[in-house]
Amino acid sequence: MNTKRPKHLALHQIKLPLPGIVSILHRFSGALLFLCLPLLLWMLQASLRSVLTYAQLLEILQNPFSKLVLLGLFWAFLHHLCAGIRYLLIDLRYFSTLAGARLTSKWVLFVSLGLTMVMGLKLW
Repeated sequence: MNTKRPKHLALHQIKLPLPGIVSILHRFSGALLFLCLPLLLWMLQASLRSVLTYAQLLEILQNPFSKLVLLGLFWAFLHHLCAGIRYLLIDLRYFSTLAGARLTSKWVLFVSLGLTMVMGLKLW
């Protein structure tokens, strides 16, 4: 091999294709959902324990910061769901071409962000 390879890979110069970005966001959203699972379980417990804890939870959720956190969790769930369905379809040999991968990546982003906006409008 006569080609000169770089000794150090410049990660800031690499441009990921859209399917790569969707893949990274799928992993990030899964990790976010896993890490926020105790919070979600606490919210479920507070909503079911008594009328008083339910009222306290509603008061906490009226805070705009809490609404933003919930909106972020909605996005994480919806993106993880849409990307998971995309990967299942790719495993079943649908959309396994490069053009299909790019098309489904656009749809995953469009659908997950669109559904998140709908949930955000209902939340506020």
